[in-house]
Amino acid sequence: MTQIGTDANPLRVAIIGAGPTGFYAADHLFKQSDLVVEIDVFDRLPTPYGLVRFGVAPDHQKIKNVTKVFDKIAAHPNFRFYGNVEFGRHITLSDLREHYHQIFFATGAQSDRRMNIPGEDLQGSHAATEFVAWYNGHPDYRDRHFDLSQERVAVVGVGNVAVDVARILCRTADELVKTDIADYALEALGQSRVREVFLLGRRGPAQAAFTVPEIKELGELADADVVTLPEEIELDDLSRASLERNPDPATIKKVEILQEYALREPTGKSRRLTIRFLVSPVELIGNERGQVVRMRLVRNVLYETEAGTLRPRHTDQFEEMSVGLVFRSVGYRGVPLPGVPFNERWGVILNEKGRVIDPDTQEPLVGEYTGGWIKRGPTGVIGTNKSDAAETVKCMLEDLANGLILNPSQPDAAAVEKLVRERQPNYFSYADWLRLNELEIARGRAVGRPRVKFTSVEEMLTALER
Repeated sequence: MTQIGTDANPLRVAIIGAGPTGFYAADHLFKQSDLVVEIDVFDRLPTPYGLVRFGVAPDHQKIKNVTKVFDKIAAHPNFRFYGNVEFGRHITLSDLREHYHQIFFATGAQSDRRMNIPGEDLQGSHAATEFVAWYNGHPDYRDRHFDLSQERVAVVGVGNVAVDVARILCRTADELVKTDIADYALEALGQSRVREVFLLGRRGPAQAAFTVPEIKELGELADADVVTLPEEIELDDLSRASLERNPDPATIKKVEILQEYALREPTGKSRRLTIRFLVSPVELIGNERGQVVRMRLVRNVLYETEAGTLRPRHTDQFEEMSVGLVFRSVGYRGVPLPGVPFNERWGVILNEKGRVIDPDTQEPLVGEYTGGWIKRGPTGVIGTNKSDAAETVKCMLEDLANGLILNPSQPDAAAVEKLVRERQPNYFSYADWLRLNELEIARGRAVGRPRVKFTSVEEMLTALER
């Protein structure tokens, strides 16, 4: 039999998920000079890029430039894209085993973690991920409703996603119209009556997960004053000692920015963003119609764990604040894939350095791999996925060299295309996406915006005259 990885017998790889990790994995494989590889990328949505399209804030256009890199990877002659094809529905794990030598799962962290407090399911209480997907034009979320007639909003969490949500709520219509935010979101936010936004962190300012650019940007909003409370941004003894032991420049800068905000005088802008620390929601309180009207908070203090990390502990001090809309951004977790071992506690695929592990034998499953947030959890930025994918690809190459690969009965591109056409006639190729991309940019150009997105599969099919 001809050696696998040659012109006569290419290594066939399926990648499930067309976000950054999937593209970086493809790039690492294509760069192997002694290996001929054919890569098919599947995504449940018709469009590629994952969270770069549906997670990166619309007012952060520069970050989205990374898609130019992805387009270059997709231009490789041995790259194929099957969009609008759902794993577990249109194509199964057994199908993939019949057509590929290796399978790479890169489906991200698609669901949010809950606060697990009374009242969390009241009307007006939402996951931040849903709001982000809504304003970014995700087809699954375009019909969601968020009551922007409320004047006071709480965003629970102080990571970059929480900051994005708070910032978008505080942007003016003139600021948002320069972005690629979904049309319906632009209209709704333009009519928003939100006047006060509270960003709530359960630990102190030195432990906040947002980055320096994110927190700095909040102080530059056109029509929102930023406020911090002096007593909450003053470092406690444990935080101060930790910074002295490990004087991280980014953390020091974040604290300096927050302390500078405490010295600012209000300028009379129409909105106000207050950043709080060392407080945790313990209950959402509703009215007789089941709508959130108040939030109960507990004051926290920090303590040091045996591992040396600083964690929050509740005190006996409570307060209540009036809010009509709540977004939780307290963590994200992956969603199990049919037939793929999953660690429920961690919310990731069971794996070791990217090799999927059999839960019974604790041994690697031949030919199955994972990367990105579904591998390691929701940590890092877009670029972090490049080294993460490289680690997994290294394992894939080692296993290939040792003959530890699947033995597909139909390892050819035509067989997969035939199967996909039968199961999902309305699949999208990369050429389809490039046409959609041109149409979105043209629609945007006509109204002076970066792009105007298609936000439903039906719209996309109609645009392609399918």
